[in-house]
Amino acid sequence: MSDTSLTGTCLCEAVKISTTSPLNKVEVCHCSMCRKWGSGPCFSMNAGSDVTIQGSDSIASYQSSEWAERAFCKKCGTHLYYLFKGPNHYLVTPGLFTDLNPEFDMQIFIDEKPEYYCFSNDTKNLTGEEVIAMFAEE
Repeated sequence: MSDTSLTGTCLCEAVKISTTSPLNKVEVCHCSMCRKWGSGPCFSMNAGSDVTIQGSDSIASYQSSEWAERAFCKKCGTHLYYLFKGPNHYLVTPGLFTDLNPEFDMQIFIDEKPEYYCFSNDTKNLTGEEVIAMFAEE
């Protein structure tokens, strides 16, 4: 890790996640799996594969699809990341990192967002079909 690395922790500090990726944009996923996982939309920031994890013995993960898993701290329950397994691509949760002021940039699976909440931010909005098409192109 370089001198510009950021380190975040779960609530009980058993897990530490570090990255040198610029964590300056937040996206929100409204898909049914994310909402079931956290009882609301899932907030995340793209850290790519540039992630170092300490305290992995405190991490539990759930393979939520053929290509991805979701991880949380076994001790305090903090949501840690969503991992695309093929390329080892991490989407980390913003709450792990203090003193960040990222831009709320995008909402995905906007077509699955329930009516009982609404963000007023002006963001890019992608449907589930548009998100899946993006990954099919890569």
